[in-house]
Amino acid sequence: MSTELKTSRQGSVVPFTLIEGRDAWTAADYPVLEDHMLHLTPEHVAELDAAVQAVLASGKRLQDVDLSDLDLPTLSGPLFEAGREAQFGRGWALVRGVPVWRYSRQQQLAAYWILGLHWGRAVPQNAKGHLIGHIKDIGHDPKNPLTRLYATNAAQPWHNDGPADLVSLLCLSDAEEGGDSGWSSSISVHNEILRRAPHLAPVLAGPWFFDRKSEVPEGKKPFFEIPVFNYHRGYLSVNYSDNYYHLSQRHPEVPKLQQQHHEAMALFNNLACSPELSIRMVLRPGDVQLLSNHTCLHYRGAFRDSPQHTRHLLRLWLSPPNDRPLPECYSEIMAGSVVPGKRGGIIIQGAAPNIPTEAE
Repeated sequence: MSTELKTSRQGSVVPFTLIEGRDAWTAADYPVLEDHMLHLTPEHVAELDAAVQAVLASGKRLQDVDLSDLDLPTLSGPLFEAGREAQFGRGWALVRGVPVWRYSRQQQLAAYWILGLHWGRAVPQNAKGHLIGHIKDIGHDPKNPLTRLYATNAAQPWHNDGPADLVSLLCLSDAEEGGDSGWSSSISVHNEILRRAPHLAPVLAGPWFFDRKSEVPEGKKPFFEIPVFNYHRGYLSVNYSDNYYHLSQRHPEVPKLQQQHHEAMALFNNLACSPELSIRMVLRPGDVQLLSNHTCLHYRGAFRDSPQHTRHLLRLWLSPPNDRPLPECYSEIMAGSVVPGKRGGIIIQGAAPNIPTEAE
């Protein structure tokens, strides 16, 4: 029974206790999602427009622009607060009203880069070194286990993007049908597992093997080991993606998944997608989503494009300078470092960081 379970809080977490705090939220805590968004005002947009124009006129490469290049007197404060909410509060923030519909592609990229600078350092998202990713169906086969599902129109299962502290999306255009975005508290999932099946919590805190989908840094194996539940220095950080666990089974060195692992994944998925624990919305053009990879899970529904409506989002993986401590196993997905501000991204030798204008 839950009454028999002890409780603790982030910063002083005791393993296998219920975690209390704002990051252990449920859908009922946010009945009207629009009330919890940062809605850009005309003044905010005017400042963003001016900053975009100044950045593009500066002649600097976008990846060389930093906060010292910007002057956003009324917008910077709310953007910093959105970052703090995602890092240290409920684990997510939403921004509405970036005028992507009247921006060129270069202006869209510049505007998103400007927003992201308030939340952390952008890190590479793939072996090509992309600092801003394009989430778009470009015809890849979703049935190929090595395909990155963000390059298809297939549904993406519940997961977090491991190689960064924060993940963000900016919607440029939506689909003709589908493509809903969902997120849930991985801390609440942890708590429910303790209540319903406490015997599975140690399984989730034990070894799990994660496939690299053939993006292997020099000197590394094509898989690595990292628990789902990571208790470290008073924090619980959750890392989960069941399709990567299944894919790792192709390597002879990886131990075979046992019945307890399958039972744990089934319960984890059912809880993450449950109406009680998940929030769902269709991101519309100009919406920005910002999530903590340590306390939130997310998913994307399948979608159908048309000539008039082609779903296209931009993505940032971000490493803030002051995020939580992480155990050494995270160095496998954090570019070899767990030092805040220096971690994150997929680093492949020879791939210079760059910002593509279109999906590749």
